Amino acid sequence: MIKEKCAVFGITSDKDVFDSIYYGLYSMQHRGQESAGVAIHAKELRVHKGMGLVSEVFKNVYLSGRVGIGHVRYSTTGESKLENAQPLLINYSKGRFAIAHNGNIFNAGELRKSMESKGGVFTTTSDTEVIAHLIAQEHLKCGDFIEGIKNVMGQLLGSYSLVILSDEKIIAVRDPKGVRPLVLGKKGNSYVVASESCALDVLGYQLVRDVKPSEILLIDEQLRSFFGPRDNTSHCMFEYVYFARPDSIINGVSVYEVRKNLGKILSKEGKVKADIVVAVPDSGVTAAIGYSNGSDIPYTEGLMKNRYIGRTFILPEQNQRDLGVKVKLNPIKSEIEGKSLVLVDDSIVRGTTLKRIIELLKSSGAKKVHVRISCPPIRHPCLYGIDMQTSKEFIAADKSVDEICKKLGAESLVYTSIEGLIAAIGLPQEKLCLACLTGDYPIRETQTRLQANEVLDCRC
Repeated sequence: MIKEKCAVFGITSDKDVFDSIYYGLYSMQHRGQESAGVAIHAKELRVHKGMGLVSEVFKNVYLSGRVGIGHVRYSTTGESKLENAQPLLINYSKGRFAIAHNGNIFNAGELRKSMESKGGVFTTTSDTEVIAHLIAQEHLKCGDFIEGIKNVMGQLLGSYSLVILSDEKIIAVRDPKGVRPLVLGKKGNSYVVASESCALDVLGYQLVRDVKPSEILLIDEQLRSFFGPRDNTSHCMFEYVYFARPDSIINGVSVYEVRKNLGKILSKEGKVKADIVVAVPDSGVTAAIGYSNGSDIPYTEGLMKNRYIGRTFILPEQNQRDLGVKVKLNPIKSEIEGKSLVLVDDSIVRGTTLKRIIELLKSSGAKKVHVRISCPPIRHPCLYGIDMQTSKEFIAADKSVDEICKKLGAESLVYTSIEGLIAAIGLPQEKLCLACLTGDYPIRETQTRLQANEVLDCRC
């Protein structure tokens, strides 16, 4: 199943920050629905975290303090447990700090084995704890916290957006490739860092800029910037296609505009005669609007979503996912009966959910269903923090477009081309990670091989 790994949040202010962390995490709940946590500093560093949604974990909880960090999380299968919830609190001879992480360190197993052989003790299966131990270790070696982080960045292979709470300072770190998003906001003398700009909007903060790849931001009474080792930029294309909220701005690009552009481009690449355009809500809505605008086929709500159920792919077993589709979506018969429709969605993974949706539409009177997908076919695993672990998960890995169309029960199927995707995002191809589409990973071959020997199941 596909999962985005997490969201991180950090804030400094001249007022208590708990409410801001709460609403910042709440606005990024789509990035993680299994656990949530906060760490706040006021005389001492305190952490509260638990399993469940933000509203559940922080019910009847309030921590005072003017500087803090927060986290919401997905785990990989079988690792949904409290000890892996974040932020993690680390105690060592030079003090203590809390850390939260979005991404995936795919040489974490190798690093962990090395530290364990020298007496290191771990209490979680998370690669975040590996990062934390390395930071503490390097701080002890060199005597400077920021220099220690720089040294750690040279050892980590993978993706990471980090927020660290040390004393009354926030430290934000983005990996040298800038794979996962991280933005900086400001209001008065207060600063916020977050995985998405939508968290800034809800709190009334101005988006200043993205945290730069390889940048280390130290935030207390002022803002200071440092840099670790540099590398080529590889922003994750799937943030634009699916994971980020459409009202967010990532790497200077509006997610909403990208998705609308994807729909427009798809209307040219996948022309078809139809009566209406229908979206798979909510992931396909913006692209469907773009498709309608580009094709002059009217857009209508053909499927009604139950707003009180989460994304179907987060349900752990296949029978639960099938039930989730029935509960989540219901066709509006008056809109679709007797009509040929274009059904727009963002991506196809296994195809089981989409197959069931097409069956629902046809059993409710749809005459024809032409499927249009705004993301090119996903064929390869992600090593950078999206839980797409093996090629076996992807229907497009061993089937042609015609074979997929037949399996889905659709009249036709067209994906946006890779060229169309790049054009819609508007960033140079060399600055994007397209590995799950092309198999061309933005890493050295020796690094890729480490994934096969990874001992940690839980990322982020």
